[in-house]
Amino acid sequence: MNPEYPSTKHFVKGLDLSQVFYEEAVRPLLESEFPDLAYSAGHLGAGSDVLGFDTEQSMDHDWGPKLLMFLGEKDHEKYHESIDTFLGHNLPTEIRGLPVNFGYDDDGAIFMQRSDDRPLNHRVKIVTIGDYFERYLTVNPLEKMSPIDWVVLPEQRLRSIAGGRIFHDGLGKLQPIMEKLSYYPNDVWLYLLSTQWRRIAQEEHFMGRCGQVGDELGSRVVGSRLVYDIMKLCFLMEKQYTPYIKWFGTGFSQLKSAAVLTPILMRVFEATSWKDREEYLVRAYEVVAGMHNDLNITEPMKAKVSNFHTRPFLVIGADDFAEAIYATIQDEEVLSLSKFLGGVDQFVNSTDVLSKPKRYPKLRNMFASLSLEYNM
Repeated sequence: MNPEYPSTKHFVKGLDLSQVFYEEAVRPLLESEFPDLAYSAGHLGAGSDVLGFDTEQSMDHDWGPKLLMFLGEKDHEKYHESIDTFLGHNLPTEIRGLPVNFGYDDDGAIFMQRSDDRPLNHRVKIVTIGDYFERYLTVNPLEKMSPIDWVVLPEQRLRSIAGGRIFHDGLGKLQPIMEKLSYYPNDVWLYLLSTQWRRIAQEEHFMGRCGQVGDELGSRVVGSRLVYDIMKLCFLMEKQYTPYIKWFGTGFSQLKSAAVLTPILMRVFEATSWKDREEYLVRAYEVVAGMHNDLNITEPMKAKVSNFHTRPFLVIGADDFAEAIYATIQDEEVLSLSKFLGGVDQFVNSTDVLSKPKRYPKLRNMFASLSLEYNM
């Protein structure tokens, strides 16, 4: 089937569309047919619309009027099928000019598809809180989360929850979960921040060394890795989860530090020699060192570069920042983690791993094993 996409003239941001869908179509029907039902509703989880990065292009698949409806365990067992059927027969066929019905293309991608047939194939997904989060994150945020639980959850996954929107919380449980997952506990944050500085320390002198031996391609590659790690450090310092790589630059552009750092980091990419590249990396290092001092989480650190030992490569001495931050951690469970691994995004770079929740329990076991090995 070749999908016929709705006109982009009807585009609105997906979160706003889903809220209108709930308020104007779903809620009135539920109040009429199930007036005493306790439920929560919102739009969270996978999708550029949840992150606020959707555009007209996003309309071609997995985008449109949709939401999650959360029920208690007993009510879900009793009502989820009847609610699904009722909505399919009674929802309007469109909302704000966009179809409420969805179809599938030949590759299995879901897209908005106009239809007057009943029941509509709508996207009101009816779930329980426990089941949804167990499937999406492999943890139940209603329960205590250990430091390992936090660090093996990819930031892109956490951001897709934190970026969501609650339309109604009749169960009284969804809002506390959103608040809990809005960002890391303080000592977990310090741990990840320390590890990110350590990543920079491991390679900050390599860019110049590659260039010194005439390896311009290698120098550019190392320089780009350092730019990435500096950007990721900024996400951590501003306490924002890092999004999926497709939206990494877009998310960075929304950080406060982006206004100063973006033109500097662009010059790193544009540099045609390692010395020019170093000049702009130096500027970036000194900016983020100043940002660190503004956090007031350690004693003030030296915010000026110096030579790497006796070699002619300018570095910020990122290991000093890593150690100073690590020394402020109080939580014994966090201190039991390997100080060299960090979060899963800091030691795994595989989309197939980071995007598949069924692999997270294995990551948890692997992380625990590696932490034990490193700490022996």
